[in-house]
Amino acid sequence: MSTEATRTSAASGTYRDAWGIPHLRAGSARELAFAQGRNAALDRAWQIEVERHRACGTSAAFLGADALGWDRFARQARLDDTARRCFAALERRDPETAAWVRAYVDGVNQGLPEGARRAPEFATAGPGRVALAPGRWEPWTPLGVWLGTHILFAGFPAKLWREEVVRHLGPDAVGLFATDGPGTSGSNGWLVAGERTATGLPVLAGDPHRFIEAPGVYQQVRLSCPEFDVVGLAVPGVPGIAHFGHTGTVAWSITNAMADYQDLYRERLRRSGDGERVEVEALGPDGAWHPASRHTETIEVADGGPVEVEVIETDRGPVIINGDVINSDVINGGLDGSTRLTDPTGSTDSTDSAGSTGPISLRYPPRVTEDLGFSSLLPLLRARRVADVDRAFDDWAEPVNVVQAADTDGGLLHRVAGRVPLRDPANGTRIVPAWEPGHEWRGWYAPMPRGTVDDGIAVMANQRGPATPLGVEFAPPHRAARLRALLGTRRDWSAGDMAALHMDTHLASAAPLLDRFAALEGLTPEATALRERLLSWDRHMASDSTEAATYAAVRSAVVRRLAAHPALARLAEPPACPEVFRPWLALVPRVAFALENLLRAEELYGIDRVGIVRAAVEDVAGAPPTGTWGDTHRLAPWRAVPDPSYDEREPGLAGDHDCVLCTSAVPGLTDRAARGPAARYVWDVACREDSLWVVPFGASGVPGSPHHRDQLPLWLKGDLAPVVTDWAQLTKEGTMTSEAYAGSREAVHEQVADGLGRVRILPVDPEADLDVIHEWVTAERARFWGMAGFSREQVLETYRHLDSLDTHHAFLAVLDDGPAALFQTYEPEADRVSECYEVEPGDIGVHLLIGPAREGGNRPGHSSALLTVFTTYVLRVLDRRRVVVEPDIRNEKAIRRLIRQGFVLGPPTVLPEIDLPEVNLPEKKAQLAFLTRDSAFGTAD
Repeated sequence: MSTEATRTSAASGTYRDAWGIPHLRAGSARELAFAQGRNAALDRAWQIEVERHRACGTSAAFLGADALGWDRFARQARLDDTARRCFAALERRDPETAAWVRAYVDGVNQGLPEGARRAPEFATAGPGRVALAPGRWEPWTPLGVWLGTHILFAGFPAKLWREEVVRHLGPDAVGLFATDGPGTSGSNGWLVAGERTATGLPVLAGDPHRFIEAPGVYQQVRLSCPEFDVVGLAVPGVPGIAHFGHTGTVAWSITNAMADYQDLYRERLRRSGDGERVEVEALGPDGAWHPASRHTETIEVADGGPVEVEVIETDRGPVIINGDVINSDVINGGLDGSTRLTDPTGSTDSTDSAGSTGPISLRYPPRVTEDLGFSSLLPLLRARRVADVDRAFDDWAEPVNVVQAADTDGGLLHRVAGRVPLRDPANGTRIVPAWEPGHEWRGWYAPMPRGTVDDGIAVMANQRGPATPLGVEFAPPHRAARLRALLGTRRDWSAGDMAALHMDTHLASAAPLLDRFAALEGLTPEATALRERLLSWDRHMASDSTEAATYAAVRSAVVRRLAAHPALARLAEPPACPEVFRPWLALVPRVAFALENLLRAEELYGIDRVGIVRAAVEDVAGAPPTGTWGDTHRLAPWRAVPDPSYDEREPGLAGDHDCVLCTSAVPGLTDRAARGPAARYVWDVACREDSLWVVPFGASGVPGSPHHRDQLPLWLKGDLAPVVTDWAQLTKEGTMTSEAYAGSREAVHEQVADGLGRVRILPVDPEADLDVIHEWVTAERARFWGMAGFSREQVLETYRHLDSLDTHHAFLAVLDDGPAALFQTYEPEADRVSECYEVEPGDIGVHLLIGPAREGGNRPGHSSALLTVFTTYVLRVLDRRRVVVEPDIRNEKAIRRLIRQGFVLGPPTVLPEIDLPEVNLPEKKAQLAFLTRDSAFGTAD
């Protein structure tokens, strides 16, 4: 074994940074895969078990009837069987990667029992739900999780929508609605070449836009072994780092290419026999009937009866709609069981006047090729240069992505990766008849298109670009154009500058509706005033903007009126289809996302758009919004088990669907945002340690963990956490011994203090912590604390009283394995200090008592480092704007420490005496001092 391998093996284990992000270290790639699987099971047990069950179509067994629609689709689409086939093929083609995946699964299986004990959801039952016992992962389960997560990415259900548009409005109407809709997932991604950065080397940044899930779909992770050392965003339940990674010398990122690579075929089926001997045949393009596989499966439903599902697969693929029709000899074939291809009217279209779609099969690449692209994953981890990333993505399969990459030699990459079939263009737009020749797949698109880096900038935001030949529905160009315009203003960009771009809220797509406002005449005075306000609005969807709220209200009113117009209302009743496809078929969201096109079209089926906009303006003017955009534009994450206690307090957001800060409401339906940035990243190629990242909630999927939602304040404000790569700044799990103080208690915050170690902030337990607190507060060194001479009973009663208050809280800081400081917070308006200064919103008061030096003495900077941890907790985690302290004016040492820390002194003051039955505080001469969040962290809000 090499020296490096020996050193790494000795240091193997799980390390954590201040945000609880796992940094995994092992002696080999296979051992590291085991560690990653085990970590996913410990940190995200509930999440990955839900995803396993979804891939298998068994989630209704514990989630209840609400999950039945997805389970039916998963069974009929053969997701688990496809994953099994792909893994078997992987073992034949790439045994090294297959063994690596197996090691990951072994780690998951080892960690799941403990992970399930930590996660309360496993034991929680409720209406229509039952408790869940953790199951066993199979070698192909990660492939199933990947497939289940991405099977809808190409948006094949949009073909059902386009079928209805053509049926009701004609083929020319397809283009009006050809934009990314409510069911698609996109991203921003930009690459800035060295010629435009302060370091002279590239920077990559972006944010994937997906449905926001809790826990999040991305997990920040570091994977380190002698072969490689990579930081990135992993998908829990899947080994490696597929989408966003930095190896130290090369970084890569992806966006959804918006390619079309899945086809829907309308089938003609006939069956014979009965009971278990039913046989099904499908009519092929050669005019002959061919056997189709057929079996039934049973879906168990919590608090309900089992549901039987018929699973049929033709030569095209699995039948995913109307495949369980069993009461006819021929399904959409000849009425008499013959093989003629027409119905009595002579039409070859099997959609009847009521909108019945007939049996429809899905053809998707992994089902055909038995390949999900997992052979890319190890080469990506081992990549050192752009050329290595390029070669790795040659094996990419699904989903089809636009890749950007850059390396320390200045190398750049901008290409499309994935597998897109060659076939008739009609396949890409509508459901095609399986029995007609010409719709077969004829190989694969190659070579995949490549993009350019123009004037040192490459931007992909799901707009038409290098992937244009491969898709139908793309995002409007607004996000991409805005990013390019902003990036083009400078040639000294740094990693730290990118957060401002992530948070840009300019809404260019507002122009068509505002142009309609400008042309309105004869409005009431109230509507005229509203119009003038919006025409002078800066078009930023800021969370504190009343104009943004008003614009959104008018926009929603326009959408609802357009959707209700008889010319479009025919689309409001979609054909009978599985519930899982309904987001693509709902009329109001389709109108909402196509509003720009609908308003700019030269003619729109005789619809009086001027009258509709006028009525909408008058409606809103008569009952205008009373608040800001953030009051209604609130986060609405998906949870496998809905939790109203979270939903009621999710925060308000800035941004909108066509802003760079893409937080998607559905105008006309809801202002709530279910989709948005599922992560943000900035990869600094020059110095990986200057890279930054954040996720919407936290590193842990366990409710109650200090890292369950501790990144949410950062995510809301556009702040980013540092990517820590210095092992000395990380804490190894397991280093806290059984003698560690309060080792079993949950912390409200954990942070690695530079040069000090891991600090845990615990709520004070008056009984358990009495020995420590009494010794500290009655010591001579704590004479300014005001509790000299207190008995144990008096100290206990004081902290019991404090523990009973909602406005005052006491915490104990534990450094590594021992108590280090007593830390108290209070609401200034509920304290006597409010009589001495003007309290501002966001203020929080703090008292701090540093504990006595432990054996060996305090290290240099000990007090300052602890104070930094406390200010981080109150200003970032508690999301306060200013810390207020009022040390005794005689405590010169403490005041000097506060000044060094950045506190600004206020006036000396006298805190009045308080003499109450439960508390007595003598008059105190104090020195007020203040620390703002901007001063502490150098970031403006």
